[in-house]
Amino acid sequence: MIRAVQRYVETLTLRLRRARRSRGSYLVVLWLVGSAALAIATWACFVAGLNSSAASCAFLIVIVLLSLLDSLVSSLIFSVIAVLSLDYFFILPLFSLDVAQPADILALVAFVLTAFVVTGLVRRLRDLADRHLEQVRLLDLTHDSIFVRDANDMIVFWNRGAQELYGWRREETVGRTTHDLLQTTFPTSLDEIHQELQRTGRWDGELLHTRRDGTQITVSSRWSLQRDLNGRPVGTLETNTDITERKRAEEALRLSQATYLAEAQKLSVTGSFGWNTVTGETLWSEQTFQIFGYGRSHPPSIEAVFERVHPDDDSHARQVIEQAARESRDFDFEHRLLMPDGSVKYLHVVARAVTDDQGGLQFIGAVMDITAARRAQEQLQQAQAELALVTRVTTLGELTASIAHEVNQPLAAIVTNGDAILRFLNRDPPLLDEVSDATKRMIGDGKRASAIVQRIRALVKKNEPQSTPLDLNTVIAESVSLVRREVALHGATLRLDLASALPAVLGDSVQLQQVITNLIMNGVQAMAVVQDRARDMLIRSNQDDAGNVLVSVQDSGVGIDPGSASHLFDAFYTTKATGMGIGLSICRTIIQAHGGKICTSANTGPGATFQFSLPSIRAAAS
Repeated sequence: MIRAVQRYVETLTLRLRRARRSRGSYLVVLWLVGSAALAIATWACFVAGLNSSAASCAFLIVIVLLSLLDSLVSSLIFSVIAVLSLDYFFILPLFSLDVAQPADILALVAFVLTAFVVTGLVRRLRDLADRHLEQVRLLDLTHDSIFVRDANDMIVFWNRGAQELYGWRREETVGRTTHDLLQTTFPTSLDEIHQELQRTGRWDGELLHTRRDGTQITVSSRWSLQRDLNGRPVGTLETNTDITERKRAEEALRLSQATYLAEAQKLSVTGSFGWNTVTGETLWSEQTFQIFGYGRSHPPSIEAVFERVHPDDDSHARQVIEQAARESRDFDFEHRLLMPDGSVKYLHVVARAVTDDQGGLQFIGAVMDITAARRAQEQLQQAQAELALVTRVTTLGELTASIAHEVNQPLAAIVTNGDAILRFLNRDPPLLDEVSDATKRMIGDGKRASAIVQRIRALVKKNEPQSTPLDLNTVIAESVSLVRREVALHGATLRLDLASALPAVLGDSVQLQQVITNLIMNGVQAMAVVQDRARDMLIRSNQDDAGNVLVSVQDSGVGIDPGSASHLFDAFYTTKATGMGIGLSICRTIIQAHGGKICTSANTGPGATFQFSLPSIRAAAS
C-alpha cells in the first residue's frame, strides 16, 4: 500500500514539477489542483448523500495525498478548505457556515487534529522512505557488492555492485540463501564464524564464491550484525570486494620470489629452516635437504640433523642448541657433518629466536655449507706457511756469515779448551783441577753451538705452528743472537730495553722469532746508507693498559716515504731494488694469526719504528 502511494505521489510530483517555473508557481498550481481535488470529493460525497462522518474520511484521504506534495503549510490550507466544505455542505444547517450542534463543532475540531496528525505521520513515513531510497541509491553507486541477510540468512537486499559481480539480478536473489546461491567456501567452519559474529558483532576474512557463469572468485568479506532495539539479531550486512586478481598477482609474486630464493640458496650453498621447539615441527628449504644429504621424502626434524653431525662435534652442537632453546636466545656457531660416504662438511649455522602469538618459541635460521671456504682457507694457510719458510731460508742466506761466526766461536773455544786439557794432562804431575775446569768450559761451548744449530734448524724446518706460552723477552734475545754480528758488520749499535715481568703470550716461537728478525734486518738495511749520524737501533718491550704485550723496533735510518706508508705491508710491495716485498706481508699475517696488530710510524727524529702487539694469556682469558 505504501509503495503504491509512493508511486502515485512520485508521478504527481513529477507532473507538477514539470509545470513549475518557480516556487511560487509550483504552489499556485498545487493549491489549484488540491482545491479542485477537494471540490471533486465534495461533489461526489454530496451526490452520494454521505453524512459528515463519511465525507470527513474522504476529505482526510485527499488531504493526506496532497500533504505528500509539500510542506505543513499546504496541509494547513487544505485542512481549512476541507473543514469549510464539511460545514457548508454536510453539517446542519446546510449551505451555511453556521453550526447548530456543539457535537458538530467537536467533530470539526477532531477532523482538523486528525488531519494534522495523520499527515504528519504520513510525511514522516515519506521522509523515511526517501532516506531509505537515497541510501539504496548510494549503495548502488559503490563498486563493492553489498547485500543484507535476515536472521535466517535469506537475502533481503542486493545492490547493483553484487549484481555486476555475481551476475544475478536483484529480483532473482531476494529470499534465497547466499551460501547456497554463491556456493561459499569458508576459511573455517560457519559455526565458528557465527559465534564470532554474535560475540563481537563483526567478522572479516576471505571467502571463495562461485558466480552465475560458474567461475570462482576470491572476495575480501566484511560482515556486520544488525540488532533491534532489544539487542536481538535481525540481519547481517555483508560487503564483499573482489580480490581475485590481487590474489593471483600475490601468488605469482610468491612463486617468483620462491624460485629466486631457491636459486640464490643453491648458488650460495645456503639453506633456511624453521623449528618450533614446542611442537617439534621443522621446516627445511630445498637447499637444506641438499646440504644434509636427505631426499625430499625424508621428514625434516632436529633428530635428522644430529644424525649427520660429526661425532666429535655432537656434544658441542647439542649444548649450543639446548642452551639457546632454554634461554630463548639466538645462536651462531660452526660444526661439521659426517656424511654417509665418509666425507666431511663444514657448516655455519645462525638462527634467530622468535615468540609466536601463543607464546611458543620458534627458531628461524640459515645453514651455510662453508666446506669450500674452509678448504680454501686451509690451502691459503699452507701457502702462507710455505712462503714464510721461504722468507726464513732467504733471511738465513743473508745471515750466513753471521751464523758461521756464531757457530765458529764456540767451536774455536772447544778446540782451545781441548789443547789446554792435553797440556794439563802432559804435566808431571797432571793438573787435574785445570783439566776439570777446561772440560766444563768445553761442554758449555758445545751446548752453545748445539743451541745455535737447533735454532737454525727450527727456522728452516717445515713444521706446523705450535701455540705455547712464551716469554717475548726470550724470543727477542734468541732473535738478536742470530743477527748481532750482521748488525755489527753494518756499523750499527743494537740496544735492548726490555720490561721485566712481562706476562706470557700464546704463540709459536719460530714464527715470532721470524717477525723480530725480519724487522731488525729491515732496520739495519734502512741505516746502511746513513753517513752523517750514528746508526742506532733500539728494541723495546712493555705492556699497555689493556694487558697486551708491545714490541717495537726503532732505527735511525732514512725513514718512511709518506706515499708508501699505507702499502708497506701489502704483498709484493717493496722499496728495495732487490727486495721481494713479502717480508712485511708475512710479518702481518703471522701477527694477525696470533690475534695481534702490527703498524709503523715515523720517529720524531730520523728513522722509523715498527711495532706489534700481542694479547697476553691473561688478557685473552678475560
